[in-house]
This record gives sequence, structure tokens and C-alpha cells, in this order.
Amino acid sequence: MSKWFAIARRRLLLFFISGLFLAVLVNACTNSASPGTGTTAASAGSSPTAVPTVVRLDYAYYNPVSLVLKEKGWLEEDLAKTNIKVEWVLSQGSNKALEFLNGSSIDFGSTSGASALIAKANGNPIKSIYVYSKPEWTALVTTANSSIQKVADLKGKKVAATRGTDPFIFLLRALDQVGLTAKDVEIVPLPHADGKAALEKGDVDAWAGLDPFMAQTEVEKASKLFFRNPKLISQGFLNVREAFAKQYPEQVSQVLTAYEKARKWAIANPSELKQVVIKASKLTEAVATKQLEERTDISNSSIGDEQKAVISAAGDVLKKSGVIENSVDVITVVNNLIDPQYVAKVAKS
Repeated sequence: MSKWFAIARRRLLLFFISGLFLAVLVNACTNSASPGTGTTAASAGSSPTAVPTVVRLDYAYYNPVSLVLKEKGWLEEDLAKTNIKVEWVLSQGSNKALEFLNGSSIDFGSTSGASALIAKANGNPIKSIYVYSKPEWTALVTTANSSIQKVADLKGKKVAATRGTDPFIFLLRALDQVGLTAKDVEIVPLPHADGKAALEKGDVDAWAGLDPFMAQTEVEKASKLFFRNPKLISQGFLNVREAFAKQYPEQVSQVLTAYEKARKWAIANPSELKQVVIKASKLTEAVATKQLEERTDISNSSIGDEQKAVISAAGDVLKKSGVIENSVDVITVVNNLIDPQYVAKVAKS
């Protein structure tokens, strides 16, 4: 009996040693750089620098620079040098871009500045690092034969708006200027394109519009922009997930370098820019002309004190409307949101 016990004990010991060796081997393989880990080593024989396997950006019809960058493929060319892939996701509004950022579906997203402020105040971990445009991309719109002439005429009316976007915030600020609030109108929450359709069908009395859909209904349906005020409109911000920026600062610089190339190309080639926008968004030339030549300024990409002042001004109205909690310190949130270091670095280089 002792003989069989000794044999069994030796077999058990050998099994344990084999299992321990296999575990060490697997652990060593797992910790080595591979495509499945989400990072790769920057170069062999040197200190490994983690880089992402993929960079995910949105493109949006309200961000013409993103359309140029996607069309030209300059970012893909640059990131391919370190085996990084690029993925593009369509954002149909600031609310969708912020939703994608918060869910880590994208790393960079295009929004309005005021929308980014709301998201940051509500815990979305983002940084605003670049200005892709200074647009007059929103106004209050009604049909050609409507009796609505001014903001005060909206009392008791149905107004379509996409919550969490600059047009929605613009509507709140416009109402506030005439002593009204969101409670004085019936806000119908619809995506931008659906809001335009609802206005044209007569399902709502007015719409907080967004280009290019706003330009489209102007040109094709003679819709009226009955209230305009560029001072109430925040600029177009490119945002990055905080975690991504902290882990991959070099790739943030690479993205902004490519963005700058696309922006400068767009300024130098306005006719070609228009064709890129028409191709991507299926607009007519008349609509694209109205959006780009009349209401879009892409001459500046730096972000800092000017942008802080613009979005801070919306804070009081957003608090009064309950969009941001009254206890929120807007100035602190704005300072934590806007981070000019990345675009400043690109400008120097």
C-alpha cells in the first residue's frame, strides 16, 4: 500500500510542477505586447511606450473640417507609421457625440462648447482641446407663412429642439432674454433632421435649427430664421476622453496636427471644401454655399480664455432651466474642461 502511495505522491508533485511552469509561461506571453492588448510597443530594443491599436473619431456635417480629414486620409497615413488604425463614427449632433465619448465608443468628438459644458458638469470625463469652427449654425426657424415674428410669440407654441445641443441652449437663452422659460413653450425633443421635417410638415410651430439642415429648409422651403444672435452661440469644440489624453498624449498631438492640416487646406481651397461637404452630406450646392460661405468661420483653432467666456455666459441660464444643478460652480467646470496645452504644442511645432 505504501508503494502505491509513494507513486501517487510523485505523480501529483510532477503534475503540480508542470502546472506551475505552464502558468508562468502563459503569464509571460500575456504581458508581452500584442494586438489583442489594446497597446503595442513603440520600438523594439528601447523602453516600450504604449500606443493605442486604434484611434476613433467622429465626423459630423456641422464640422466641415472633420469631413475634409476623413476624405483626405491624412491621419490614417500618419498613424499607420506606428501601426495604429483609424475608425470613423458619424455624430448626428453634440448630444450623440457626447454619448459616444461617455461610453468610450469614440476617443475624439465634435460638439458645441455649451454642450461640452453641460456634459462636463454632469460628470462626462472629457477635455475640450481644439476649435474646429466659429459658426452661426443655429437660429430659431419657422415656416414661410407663419405668424411668428419674434421670440415672445413662441409662448404656448410647440418648438422642436434636440436636447443637450447648442440649438437647444440657444432656444433657452433666447427665451430668457424676453422673460420666458422652457415651461412657457412645449419643447418637442427631436433629432435635428426630424425637427426640420416636423416644422415643414406643420407638426411644430418652430424649430431650434442646426446647419446644414437649417440652410436646407431656408433654400428649399423658404423657411424663416426669425431670431438670430451669434453672441448666444458657442463655438465648435473638439473634445477628447480624459483617459485617452492622459494615456496617449502623443496621439492627441497627432490628431490635432492632422486637424490643422485639414483646416488650413479648407481655408486655402474653399471650392474644394464645398465639394467635400456636398459629397459627404448629400447637400445641394446652394445649401452648402449658405452654410459655408455665410455662416462658418474656420480661421481660428486655438482654445482658451475667449471660449471660456463664451460658454460661461450660458451657465446662469442653464442653471435656471435645471439643465445644470444650481450647486455647480460653472467657472470651475469650465476651467477643468478647456485644456489649451495640446493645440499650443501643435502650433509651436
